[in-house]
Amino acid sequence: MKHLLSSLLFFAFAAFANAQNSAYQQYIEQYHSMAVDQMKRHGIPASITLAQALLESNAGRSVLAIQGNNHFGIKVGGNWTGPYIIKSDDRPDDRFRKYRNVSESYEDHSLFLKRPRYAALYELQTTDYVGWARGLKAAGYATNPSYAQLLINIIEQNDLTRYDRMENAASGGRDARNQGFLQRVMLCNDVVYLVVRQGETFADIAKAAKIRESRLRSYNEVDRHYRLKAGDRVFLSRKKTHVEKPLRGTTHQIRTGESMYDIAQMYGVKVERLYKWNHLDDDYYPTEGDILVLK
Repeated sequence: MKHLLSSLLFFAFAAFANAQNSAYQQYIEQYHSMAVDQMKRHGIPASITLAQALLESNAGRSVLAIQGNNHFGIKVGGNWTGPYIIKSDDRPDDRFRKYRNVSESYEDHSLFLKRPRYAALYELQTTDYVGWARGLKAAGYATNPSYAQLLINIIEQNDLTRYDRMENAASGGRDARNQGFLQRVMLCNDVVYLVVRQGETFADIAKAAKIRESRLRSYNEVDRHYRLKAGDRVFLSRKKTHVEKPLRGTTHQIRTGESMYDIAQMYGVKVERLYKWNHLDDDYYPTEGDILVLK
């Protein structure tokens, strides 16, 4: 009887493993091109994107994936105003984002990883999947202490690094040239931006981002005479009229040398909103220690 029970357990486990492997292979076949596309446009290793999707969505079979096309377990948070699904997680009523399709989930995952807390990851090569896996865990993407190793195991067991090496022959070297620029892009207040390097100009950034220089200056509320300096933030689309929801109702204490423009760039909002929220006249000059309300 004991031998029979052991045999049954063995075959049951083997059947489960085979089913799991089959589901993984089907998922990889269906979505690997989507992960490669995200790598080319955002600089995130395709192996990492696929491993996270496989783990978080149980190869597309989770409740979130089936009901909400959410393949990365991303919760509402931030400025999300779209539909959501309520599901027990850290809390019994956690809210998770709901997407119209899987492609939208993959794109949102890439933008989610543009947040400042993940900025250090983009210093790594797209072939360094171990560094990316450990970096995601260190940055707090998941609470599971084994999260990094789980991703590494999935990547190695399914040879996902082959997708990190894929190149689009039709684009020649163009993607490679642009990848460095794309890897620098980050997210503030749901607006993409990058930090200026020494000697970089609006013309340089406009060319790389395929935006007219005049429009880029307009997004950043400066005229044609403004010259960038290393460390400046340059937003690649229009800034918002409100700060991120978690910051609304909080305050900013002005530091030595800060201008209203500096503060607006820090939070990804329009300068005039800072004046409006705080009932300030146009001739107000920021003074160290002054308190600004953020809305």
